[in-house]
Amino acid sequence: MKSIYKLLVLGSILCGQVSCDYLDIVPDERPTEEDAFRDVLAADRYMYSCYSFMPAPNYAQGALDFMTGDEVVTAFEHETFANFPKGNYTASNPIISYWNTLFSGLRQCYIMKNNVASVPGLTQAKIADYNAQADFLIAYYHFLLLRSYGPIILIKEEPKFDTKPEDFLGRTNFDECVAFISEKFEEAAAGLPAKRTGAEYGLATSLAAKSIKARMLMYAASPLFNGNKEYYTNLVGKDGSSLMNTVYDPNKWVKAKEAYKEAITQAEGAGFKLYTNVAFGENLEPRDPVQRTLRFNIIEPGNDEIIWADCRSEGTYGLQNKSIPFSSSSAWNGVAPTLTMLERFYTKNGLPIAEDPEFVGKGDWFNVVTVSDENANIADKGSKTMEFNLNREPRYYAWVAFQNGFYEILSASSNGAYDADASYQKYLADDGGAKLVTNFTKNGNCGRQGRNNNYAPTGFLNKKGVDPGYQVQKALQGPRKYPWPVARLAELYLGYAECCVETGDLEQAKEYLNRVRTRAGIPTVEAAWSGVAALDQTKMRQVVRQERQIELYLENHNFWDMRRWLLAEKYFNVKARGMNIEATDLLQFAQEKEVVFVREFTAPTQYLMPIPIGDINRNENLVQNPGY
Repeated sequence: MKSIYKLLVLGSILCGQVSCDYLDIVPDERPTEEDAFRDVLAADRYMYSCYSFMPAPNYAQGALDFMTGDEVVTAFEHETFANFPKGNYTASNPIISYWNTLFSGLRQCYIMKNNVASVPGLTQAKIADYNAQADFLIAYYHFLLLRSYGPIILIKEEPKFDTKPEDFLGRTNFDECVAFISEKFEEAAAGLPAKRTGAEYGLATSLAAKSIKARMLMYAASPLFNGNKEYYTNLVGKDGSSLMNTVYDPNKWVKAKEAYKEAITQAEGAGFKLYTNVAFGENLEPRDPVQRTLRFNIIEPGNDEIIWADCRSEGTYGLQNKSIPFSSSSAWNGVAPTLTMLERFYTKNGLPIAEDPEFVGKGDWFNVVTVSDENANIADKGSKTMEFNLNREPRYYAWVAFQNGFYEILSASSNGAYDADASYQKYLADDGGAKLVTNFTKNGNCGRQGRNNNYAPTGFLNKKGVDPGYQVQKALQGPRKYPWPVARLAELYLGYAECCVETGDLEQAKEYLNRVRTRAGIPTVEAAWSGVAALDQTKMRQVVRQERQIELYLENHNFWDMRRWLLAEKYFNVKARGMNIEATDLLQFAQEKEVVFVREFTAPTQYLMPIPIGDINRNENLVQNPGY
């Protein structure tokens, strides 16, 4: 994995109006402390190299949590990430493991802290900032380990290479790990600025520390880790001590709620706000202002919703090229939302499709109907599509392409002129706006045709994270470079709302849910559910979880949320569903089908990741996670 991370780091470039060129730094395999801290420039490089151990969240070929939940299924089952939905990971073959990489990163950070004060010419302000950045990364790397493995080894000082095997550290009780990481985030936040711009964009900030701390506390309060007697009663260390407290503690939700409120208050005070810009981008499509805002809310570099971002380029084989309708040698038509995910998107009334009395009944979801004038802003007027695609919320239209709907994209020629690639039939362009009318039947412009890959397995395509100004062309091109959001304000609002629900503060939960819903162009919680169902704690738990699944679709959360809610065995252990993509006519296409790819999840084993067997064999004080 180390070589993969080096390639990712080396591929880092400037991102629009912000820069993360610190990620260009690759840690030296054989540094001496004398060389690493001989002058200011060397110390700068060493500090920046501490970031290189971060997993790239949008690495579309091998990220642990990017396209590995139940949100999408892809045509790229041969790639590394696709082994996770298949359940093909073991302690002997973890497929993707952050264990050794992150522990190497921790050592690098402690070396930084132990030597930075000795650098000739480095100012006291810079020394303090570098110490705070190192503290942030120490906390963050521990958090990433905790989220993956549960109780972990706590690294509180620089590891020594001459440590005797009998003195190797074992795992620490989960709650002690949480307390240590929380303290580290707080130490870091005290010495970091709230924002960074220019060449420092993407470096640690106090708000990044507050935001990730709050997320960690919410995870710790969730059912997977809070009172889980069924799975973790027998998870003990070599000395017999309990590694997981199995008595439910409601105060954990209170702590998480307080942490989210603090992060929100400080973020808003620093000028962060929900994204509402409609003026960004070269392509004037989508014309609808709500859809346009939603389409660009993670694409516009450095916008005021994004609290912390990873600026590494996604590369040629990243999300954008993999999501765009097929164009030979340029776009690969293969990231397909599942019916399970599409059913989560609300109706235009802000209700689940199965609970909205105005939406068509489930038996009629896939009826084929003609697109009327009323729906001309979301699908090709006069063409046919399924009832399932009509009268949905704006996020559905901003982020999902469906039969005879639109995929806002520029062609090989500027300003949306007709694409020379014959596969781009029915390409609509006028006055600076351009969009493709998508056809997912077998021989359609987004259909499988005769390909064994580069097709949409469910008959839908992802649009989230894809720039509508992309110039599709036959020669390989790089996608738009923009920082990938690791934390953004809408997530803070939804995390706070979830904590409010679990602590019984339902009115506060509604207020913060409504902030996200209003930006999304749907009615408030109260207006949507009036006369439909009572908003008690049980119903509000459903509402806040569904809102989170929609708003944070394809942003690295589904993989973890389903685990912490103890829902992974229900949703990850079934094959994805889609339409009949082998059909050549719409009536046959509009039939629900299982996607053939294997999907397996073993509970309780796969709720946590396996510790690599080599580490278990080397460290006699280290115990494995249950089931591996």
